[in-house]
Amino acid sequence: MRHRVVIVGAGSAGLSVAARLRRAGEDDVVLVDPATWHYYQPLWTLVGAGVVPIAQSRRRQAALVPQGVAWVRDAVVDLDPDRHVVVTAGGGRIGYEVLVCCPGLELAVDLVPGLSEAMAGPAASTNYTAELAPKTAELVRRFRGGRALFCAPGSPIKCPGAPQKAAYLACDQWRRRGVLGDAEVTYATGAGGIFGVPEFARVLEGVVERYGIATRFSSELVEVDPERRAATFETVGPEGKQRTSLDYDLLWAAPPQRAPGFVRDSPLASAGEYGWVPVDRHSLVHQRYPEVFALGDVCDAPTSKTGAAIRRQAPVVTENVVATLSGREPLARYDGYAACPFTTALNKMVLAEFDYSLSPRPSVPFIDTKRERYDMWLLKRYGLPAFYWNVMLKGLG
Repeated sequence: MRHRVVIVGAGSAGLSVAARLRRAGEDDVVLVDPATWHYYQPLWTLVGAGVVPIAQSRRRQAALVPQGVAWVRDAVVDLDPDRHVVVTAGGGRIGYEVLVCCPGLELAVDLVPGLSEAMAGPAASTNYTAELAPKTAELVRRFRGGRALFCAPGSPIKCPGAPQKAAYLACDQWRRRGVLGDAEVTYATGAGGIFGVPEFARVLEGVVERYGIATRFSSELVEVDPERRAATFETVGPEGKQRTSLDYDLLWAAPPQRAPGFVRDSPLASAGEYGWVPVDRHSLVHQRYPEVFALGDVCDAPTSKTGAAIRRQAPVVTENVVATLSGREPLARYDGYAACPFTTALNKMVLAEFDYSLSPRPSVPFIDTKRERYDMWLLKRYGLPAFYWNVMLKGLG
């Protein structure tokens, strides 16, 4: 059957767009996603800090699908944009007039040899899965001193501030327990600096100094030896590539990330190993297929892959989908807005908001969100989850 709109992925982006399309009067919308549970993933930072149990971050997917939207509970295995068809694992062939591609991304742990084995062992973790975020909390709780490594790739990942947040929250716990002085903490990233917006970078540099964290920029994690508990980093300098190995007692790593396999193998993907979906960065229309839109983590819009970005992308995509179905030009524009809520301590947060120009874009009136603030911590802990479940996913804001 051919439908007016097919949405691949029922995460933050898919549910938000589906709800908005229904509110706009579109009555033939299909969501394709196999998930039983839906997670509010930004809360995993606090799960990893031992502040929130993992169960508070999830709800049943069936309870979140907007009324009037058809849900095909199956995995996508192929995208055929030339025939306007989505193929599912169960053999379904779903036709569309307009496709909204927002399946999120996948963790490419295999791109770092030894990382998967390390995370299955007793000394390494991440906050990027529901299974491992609670393990992070346990490792931080048991830590009594030694070398702790926190690592982030230089390639795009969802919530690029998450590795820093994990380091800051761990250090604050160790400070409170009196063991931070016995810790040698290193934050290593493939990026060239602490953050791309200078106004916020200065604040974060102060946080790094306060905790005594050593930083290694332009240092990509390329291999882990879980038996020796050693992590190898590669840097590129005037003399070419150089590799350095660091021992660890605790390793926290954000794995490299890429588009799901069925996207990477389709004509929708860009060239390269990550396979992001190329879009016009303002209209979010596919660069080669005008009836295809992409938003969220899977698209190549040059901004941070965050839920805050999706919140601003969803109304743009909705308006442009409606226009395309009506034979009009998609004129709505996304300005690159994104936000990174940096939890810098167990009771403080800096809210970094910015756009494509990497200029600050504050949205909270009368409050200096460039400072570490307790009220911003309350926003992270209580306000943003409530907004997500009750407003954003319902297409209300």
